[in-house]
Amino acid sequence: MTAIRHYLRIAMRWRYVILGITAGFLLLGLVVTLLMTPKFTASTTIEILRESSQVTNIQSVERETSVADQEFYQTQYSLLESRSLSERVATQLRLIDDPAFYERFGYTDDDPAFALVNNRYPAAGRVERRRVAGEILRKHVTISPTHLSRLVDIRFTSPSALFSASVTNAWADAFIQINLERKLQATSYGRNLLERQLGQQKERLDQSQRQLVDYASRERIINLPSQQGANGTTSERSIVADDLASLNTALSESTAERIAVEARYRAAGRSGASTEALRNQAINSLRQRRAELAADYQKLMTQFEPGYPAAKAIQSQISQLDRSITSEEGRVSGSLEADYRSAVERENGLKSRVEQLKGSYLDLRRRSIQYNIFQQEVDTNRALYEGLLQRYKEIGVAGGVGINNISVVDPADIPQQPSSPHLLINMIIALLAGVGIGAGVAFALEQMDEAISDPSEVERVLGLPLLGAVPKVSGQTPKEALLDRKSDMVDAYLAIQTNLAFTTEHGVPRSLSVTSTRPAEGKSTTALAIATMLARAQKKVILVDGDMRSPSIHHLGGVTHDHGLSNFLTGQDNIEAMTFFMSDLGFTAMSAGPIPPNAAELLTGSRLTILIDRLLDTYDHVVFDSPPVMGLADAPLIAGKVEGVVFAVESHGIRSTQVKTAINRLMAANAHIFGSVLTKFESRKSHYGYDYGYGYGRDTTEARG
Repeated sequence: MTAIRHYLRIAMRWRYVILGITAGFLLLGLVVTLLMTPKFTASTTIEILRESSQVTNIQSVERETSVADQEFYQTQYSLLESRSLSERVATQLRLIDDPAFYERFGYTDDDPAFALVNNRYPAAGRVERRRVAGEILRKHVTISPTHLSRLVDIRFTSPSALFSASVTNAWADAFIQINLERKLQATSYGRNLLERQLGQQKERLDQSQRQLVDYASRERIINLPSQQGANGTTSERSIVADDLASLNTALSESTAERIAVEARYRAAGRSGASTEALRNQAINSLRQRRAELAADYQKLMTQFEPGYPAAKAIQSQISQLDRSITSEEGRVSGSLEADYRSAVERENGLKSRVEQLKGSYLDLRRRSIQYNIFQQEVDTNRALYEGLLQRYKEIGVAGGVGINNISVVDPADIPQQPSSPHLLINMIIALLAGVGIGAGVAFALEQMDEAISDPSEVERVLGLPLLGAVPKVSGQTPKEALLDRKSDMVDAYLAIQTNLAFTTEHGVPRSLSVTSTRPAEGKSTTALAIATMLARAQKKVILVDGDMRSPSIHHLGGVTHDHGLSNFLTGQDNIEAMTFFMSDLGFTAMSAGPIPPNAAELLTGSRLTILIDRLLDTYDHVVFDSPPVMGLADAPLIAGKVEGVVFAVESHGIRSTQVKTAINRLMAANAHIFGSVLTKFESRKSHYGYDYGYGYGRDTTEARG
């Protein structure tokens, strides 16, 4: 809030500067608007589609991402502002050779291309005129994409409504034509390029196939053909591998068969009680016959002796059957042994053949390394060739489709109202510019203003304690204001008196002088007021007019300055004759006396010190109304004889650099400065609006200093 009040104070202080600059800009804006040529803007809306490039479903041609979309549309916007498009429009509308076109836009050039011969331009400068016409069109065309859409507005502004509409529509049509031509050119170029690449790739494929066949013939590598893999590679099977696999299977079967035969052979042993013997039909028949004969023999033995003829006959048959059974079992055992030996020989033969094929296969693997390398090269070349062939077919189809991705949504109509100038907008701009520049000028003037406007600046800028701020009064003399005990001035000087009481150990200084940088800053009023406030505090006070060059105290007492300070300094000792009592204010005053030829010479002696000592014997306080510091030596001389100085500074009047110079002069004279009094203070002119509780906001005027 403090900063806002600060800027408001600056605006109020320099309001006439701000208002004047603003009024000037408004007038300038009005004049410029009335002098401007009316301009008409025509607009055409077109739609640019992104999906048309996928008509033939060509993959990996463009990235399907938002970044690619942004790049695509930014490219289209740049193409709409391209030089070739503007020159194409200029050519189609026959603007290149139209002098009225260049005159409409105020273009003049000393180039021979624009020299009229029989009201016509020479044909030799057509290229230069086309370039210039394109530049003129581009300067007045505006491309405005609609946010988050595929729509683009093409606007053209010129002094002619009909011309603006024709250029805008021609611009959209020419852009569509160029887009189609560019697609056809790109398709034709791509097809020609692919044809060359196809030829080169076909030659590489044939060469790699011949190389593969030659190597296979030379190394006698015979592979059985197989189907092509899903990844485009070809895997072949060699005959050796097939033979090895077949023989390895046969060996496994032979080994299993040999193990089974061996098991049967081992089980049969030498007893003939083998499983094959038990399953043999002939042996089983013989054994059945023997069992029957054995039964018959046992039946006979129950009745007859072994020598019985019938029993002997049966016994002979049994013996014959035993021999037959033994012979048959031997034959079965021999068959098992033969089968076993045959199985072993077959297994050993297969093992030998497998070992041979293993060696051949390992040798084939060694020789097939380079063969596989050649095969991979063939597969790679075939895949590249087929890919290029497919792309070539797709591009051929795409070139024949001819679909345009740009279309006109709303063609341009002839504008009925001018688009510029806008009186209201121009006046608003002029108002804002005037206020802004006026505020800037006011702020610059405020920064350049070295006058002390605020009580806070006294201590910050001058380095002096602030004893108080005295308001400006109007309609009253300083004496009349002091006699009015309810006035703001009285309140202000009462505060100053209170602050003076804290400047020394014994309270208000007994002797002090009041000075300022230059005349009419309120120092005399301050001295008069301090003496009045001390007198009202029941102190015995004398006010000495120390300004012997321009005396003023005697006017307040209604006396002359025939007797006063200069008389005492020249040797007279009758102080009472030099003083007069001001009954209305309650203190005694001493006039400056006759004006001496050189007041500084009188002040350099000891008489001033003697005077102060004698006055302090009679009075409680001695107040000197000192001359101003600048240009005179009087004030530093008086300041060196009293306890200290009260420095009066005119608010809103004197520059701070001058005040600093005056203070430095007093410091050089070893003067003690109690503080400063800000006189003629107006709160409405201050930066921060200080009131100090005295109601300083009134517009008042203080009397002379």
